[in-house]
Amino acid sequence: MTKMGNGGMKRWSFHGNEELEAAASITIRGVLAKVMSNLNPEDHRAVIPLGHGDPSAFSCFRTAAVAEDAVFDALRSRKFNSYAPTVGILPARRAIAKYVSHGLPYKVSPDDVFLTIGCEQAIEVIIKVLAVPGANILLPRPGYTYYEAQAAANHLEFRHFDLLPDKGWEVDLEGVKALADENTVAIVIINPGNPCGSVFTHDHLRKVAETARMLGILVISDEVYGHLAFGSNPFVPMGVFGSTTPVITLGSLSKRWIVPGWRLGWLVTNDPYDILHKSGVVESIVSSLNISSDPATFIQGAVPQIIEKTTDDFFSNIIGILRETADLCFERIEDIPCLTCPHKPEGSMFAMVKLNLSLLEDIEDDMDFCMKLCKEESVIVLPGFAVGKKNWVRITFAIEQPSLEDGFGRIKDFCQRHAKQIISSHES
Repeated sequence: MTKMGNGGMKRWSFHGNEELEAAASITIRGVLAKVMSNLNPEDHRAVIPLGHGDPSAFSCFRTAAVAEDAVFDALRSRKFNSYAPTVGILPARRAIAKYVSHGLPYKVSPDDVFLTIGCEQAIEVIIKVLAVPGANILLPRPGYTYYEAQAAANHLEFRHFDLLPDKGWEVDLEGVKALADENTVAIVIINPGNPCGSVFTHDHLRKVAETARMLGILVISDEVYGHLAFGSNPFVPMGVFGSTTPVITLGSLSKRWIVPGWRLGWLVTNDPYDILHKSGVVESIVSSLNISSDPATFIQGAVPQIIEKTTDDFFSNIIGILRETADLCFERIEDIPCLTCPHKPEGSMFAMVKLNLSLLEDIEDDMDFCMKLCKEESVIVLPGFAVGKKNWVRITFAIEQPSLEDGFGRIKDFCQRHAKQIISSHES
């Protein structure tokens, strides 16, 4: 009941959706916003953003000039001011089909490509498609919790399988088999890994595909960090195994081209035997896109030029920077006693770091660590619970080196300040 201006009481029939609030509370954006709310306004040092994967603000990570020119040319052409088809304009889908076909034993058709507003809309679409009553989906832990948020919002049960830190964050395949039942519809993998910085081998991906085939489920392969691999394992697209089990690949321009704000993503079906068509999944993808928004048409119009004209020199430069900052990140973590990184990052933009809380005074858990670090040092890192790993943190190394050095210097100062004092026996 609400008191009105005339003194009377009125009952209103509408209210907010608490389920959406609950779903949003587990997103990385929501958690980082809470951490950042603890910034000390009296600390005039630059804030060091080690919590999210958007390096576009740093000059060393500027996108390719040909990509900027492509957007300018698309705008000035006046050919892309209209609505686009539901699945995206054909030239863009043709260019992406050619791009994602590299390394595959077959060619992807433009009809297998569906354009989305960034990779996140691709996640939304496939989760909605699979969210039939009684179904469940297998999600990685740690992982990207936008999947959990979308599953919760669409009433799709999700079950977590573990990634194994002592095995380079590989999928626990025996755990996957134990979790799955007759209502399981899909398994999600993220490669290169967010949040782990891992890159799966060809052999491990083959085993994932064979496990999915045995279980009768499809693989959703999140490759938004595709090709950002700088360790001993080359990036292998999951579509290589599309003949073993149906694969849906999610990707975008965001990370490889360092343009997350352009919001151009894609969903691609890798399915030589046409299983996804016969099961109605493709039809449902189109239906979902029919009741949602599209990427900006002029960005779609720029895609062919972006993909065709970006040189290997640009990509090699980005990989080189990430390799150097990943090495620096790993070295600095090893120099801080309460932090442990079990696997040196080989891809994407992140490292998963374990907190040894027994070495720290007055730090309750990962969220407490991040909140106090933010307030005392103006350094933002993501608490591990936000990616399914309590008392860990996710740290991004996709940042200019001087800022990364500064950030780890502050983290080390923070950890030393909060370190437990060891009292020797003769002092006691």
